[in-house]
Amino acid sequence: MAVSRSTGSSRQAGIPLTALATLGVLVALAVIPPLLQAAGQEFYLTVATRLVCLAIAAVSLNLILGYGGMVSFGHAAYIGIGAYAVGIPVHHETYGDWDLVASYSGFFHILLAVAVSALFALVTGALSLRTKGVYFIMITMAFSQMAFFLFVSMETYGGDDGLVIDTPSEFPGVDLGDPLSLYFVCYGVLLAAVYLVHRLVNSRFGMVIRGAMGNDARMKAVGFNTYVYRLTAYVISGAMCGLAGALLGNFTTFISPEMIDWTRSGELMFMVILGGAGTLAGPVAGAISFIVLEEVLKHFTIYWHLPFGVLLVLTVLFFRGGIMGMVRSLEERWRG
Repeated sequence: MAVSRSTGSSRQAGIPLTALATLGVLVALAVIPPLLQAAGQEFYLTVATRLVCLAIAAVSLNLILGYGGMVSFGHAAYIGIGAYAVGIPVHHETYGDWDLVASYSGFFHILLAVAVSALFALVTGALSLRTKGVYFIMITMAFSQMAFFLFVSMETYGGDDGLVIDTPSEFPGVDLGDPLSLYFVCYGVLLAAVYLVHRLVNSRFGMVIRGAMGNDARMKAVGFNTYVYRLTAYVISGAMCGLAGALLGNFTTFISPEMIDWTRSGELMFMVILGGAGTLAGPVAGAISFIVLEEVLKHFTIYWHLPFGVLLVLTVLFFRGGIMGMVRSLEERWRG
């Protein structure tokens, strides 16, 4: 009996399996892509860079969806805003309309992407958060489609045909034209985004956001202005997603209004749900699963959308809580 109690206590005293899974995912992203490039598989480094950029966007969406219960169907708008915040200045720099110091143009691009995304989130969030449920979903999608048609109408910047980014953002000592350097910059931003969300949700601010998701009326009765807290979270989420868009623009070197389409918002939402909404590593795991599954199916058939959709639906139906929910279930079974 003494041995049994000792074994049980040691299991409970161990590192949580979800924490190990989070660490494992982040370490794998740091190690595997550079190794694949060293082995001559440059294609997989490009896949990993796209994956990390979308993972940042998914982490930002998880802040309001997973922890705040705000189901935004227009989050792709911030990706597009961030990408155009890089593409438009580069367009004017190329033609000599703007005279920025080349070595520091990247700071301007990032600042512009974050500031415009935050402003757009502030204005649209102030209106959207006065609604709930399906009305909130529809109004966020409506604002996203407004941004979509705005960029379609901007013929100066390519309109529906899109815009080529001739030169990447410039930072002192960092060459974003080098695929490996760009990857590690994106990876560093992903780590910062995960850490920021971790600190936010475990702070007093995060407690209010999560409490409002569970019982908004009770939080108001206690004395919290939940509208302000939720709007602040919405703005932070939009700014973070705008940063992801700026990085994605540097990666693709081509941007178009298609990046803002509501289907892109659906993909981000599915990444969060697939990985596990309301978990730290869930959006990252979901982005990895989503992109890897998409790339694998493309190798087998040009009609990959059908099996891809079926697999995703089955995952949601039979694995409640997503990938991290499965990990948590295994942990509870082990500790039990």
